[in-house]
Amino acid sequence: MRSSNCRTVALAAIFAATVVHGGLLAPSIGLGWKDGWVGEWKDEIPGLTVTDSQTKVSDGLVKIVRRWTFTGSEPIEKVTLSVRYHVPGDTAALKPFMPGILMYGNPSNRGRTDGRVPVYAGEKGEFAIFEEHRLPMPFALLEDSRGGGFTALHVLPSPVRGAVRDDLWWSVGVEAVDGGTDIVLLSGPIGYNRRRSVAKALQASAMAYDDAYITLHPGQIIEKTFWIQTGTATKDAFGFEQAMDVSLDIFKPWNPDRYEPFDRIVRAKRDYAMTRWIDAPGACGFGMYDRSAGRSEIVLGWCGCAATCGYALPVLDLDAGDWIKAQRSLDFIADTFIGTIRPGDGFFNVRFNVKTGAKSGGDPVSCGQALNSIVKAIRFAGKSGGRLDPSKWRAFAEKALDAISAGILDASWQKPKSTNAGFLVAPLVSGSELFGKERYLAAAKRLADVFERRYFGYDAVYWGGTLDANCEDKEGAYAAFQGYVALLRDAIRRKDAAEERRYARLARHAMDMMLTYTMVWDATFPPGRLSDHAFKSTGWTVVSAQNQHLDAFGVLTTPEISWMGGYLGDERLRKLAEVMYRACYQLTDSSGSLGEQIQQTNFAQRGDMSDVYRLRGGYAERWTVFWLTAHFLNAAADFKEMAHGHVQKH
Repeated sequence: MRSSNCRTVALAAIFAATVVHGGLLAPSIGLGWKDGWVGEWKDEIPGLTVTDSQTKVSDGLVKIVRRWTFTGSEPIEKVTLSVRYHVPGDTAALKPFMPGILMYGNPSNRGRTDGRVPVYAGEKGEFAIFEEHRLPMPFALLEDSRGGGFTALHVLPSPVRGAVRDDLWWSVGVEAVDGGTDIVLLSGPIGYNRRRSVAKALQASAMAYDDAYITLHPGQIIEKTFWIQTGTATKDAFGFEQAMDVSLDIFKPWNPDRYEPFDRIVRAKRDYAMTRWIDAPGACGFGMYDRSAGRSEIVLGWCGCAATCGYALPVLDLDAGDWIKAQRSLDFIADTFIGTIRPGDGFFNVRFNVKTGAKSGGDPVSCGQALNSIVKAIRFAGKSGGRLDPSKWRAFAEKALDAISAGILDASWQKPKSTNAGFLVAPLVSGSELFGKERYLAAAKRLADVFERRYFGYDAVYWGGTLDANCEDKEGAYAAFQGYVALLRDAIRRKDAAEERRYARLARHAMDMMLTYTMVWDATFPPGRLSDHAFKSTGWTVVSAQNQHLDAFGVLTTPEISWMGGYLGDERLRKLAEVMYRACYQLTDSSGSLGEQIQQTNFAQRGDMSDVYRLRGGYAERWTVFWLTAHFLNAAADFKEMAHGHVQKH
């Protein structure tokens, strides 16, 4: 409740600082609130002192702690505190990068203002300012696409004392101004797509987020910690990659021992997978849905991942019966879907209704993911001492890869609109070696060429890998990353130094983009399901610019991340991969069931979505599609093969 003695005062702050860093502007204080935004900005408020304590961390990186000390005799209402760093230049050339939210302005959605996806083109009056808890790596960056210079403002995320609203946090973003662009840090106000006081709260729209101001009380001290990083972007290291590197060093998300042990996770996920086993007349395999859902479907790829256990279970070798289930499940998949392979593009049905026998679906994501599991299973079967018979799997995979490669190499082939076709690259590369067919590798390289020309720069960002086919997303980056790593390993195997250098750089670029979706800090939560479990957000990943919740998909990416850590000699990546794997087991119940859609920010897809102030702190416990289990098993099997030398290392 606000004090009846509160009054608004409009004069200026006393600014005492050490050396002001570069474009760091003298502080200004917002007073009042009008039409959903700060009423006016002032330079002075009697009794308010602002000081900056600056520490040089390294060349191009300065840590700053700004302190606001209020010694006035009466509270002041409707106050907004701020930090501004001005970057001069052409606002259209200054590309903003905010991890998980606004990658170079989200160019694939430019022109949209409906609120489904934040966009920013640097036009006059544009701004993009978001809650700190929305940022997986908490920084906002401006990168000059013409000159290469960049500035990043890293923040230590925190809620704001004195807030009128519950759970008000600092906000960070960018704003086009005369002569350049400001990176801004505010004590609460947010907005995007030219709309003030709105939160990106739903899949398709925004919700009102008004009255985001604080009250200053006598004797109150507020501090905000941030870092200013400056540098030059190059083709070898874009600005966002250098900022990501610094974010890892600032937050050091390296402690896996806060989570369940690796072996216990693998055992629990294997046991839970057995609850999805279907053995019915005319069908056997791993079902996408829990039986209590009343749906009995075996689904390949994406959310179903029905082929994954055919590879992972024999590699993990936790129970003799698992080998039999792996054999039967892949035999069923090969028998059921081989007749659906289309000769024009090689795609096949991916969904089987156990009750009706109906087959449907077929897309590059699910087909590519299924083929990758099947090809890995074939490779492992050759090392199994005859315990597995891959003859049906080979016939299926070879027929599909023949058609896929023929379609891609055909003169009439249409380039994919998104990176969803990237999931075809890894099975094409592995299949080329497995079946001795160079045209598979040629097709994989043709896909990689498209992604390199389109995404290695500023005009487009990896997008459309799976669910979010019309926006920048983590799965899209992973699709490219997985493919580039496969090509990199193949170049190493063939001792082609030029191709190794090329694919190493592309793999690192796609990996770094994907990693910017990874939480490197532990958000605190209001009362709710996440705080009930003392949930730790470090290691989870934001889905996309459209779907702003966290999920465990990142587990799938951990073997390649760890491998790249070894290849690049960067131990941090190997540690991060372990943290990502083990952290994402949180919220698993005693039966082994794990939901998803972790609401770390003001965004939700399920539940009561009528009040933006109630969205944070929950999760969709009942959304337990099979990939939540399959990805853990797939990654564990990949890790085991890497440890035993079956996967090519540098």
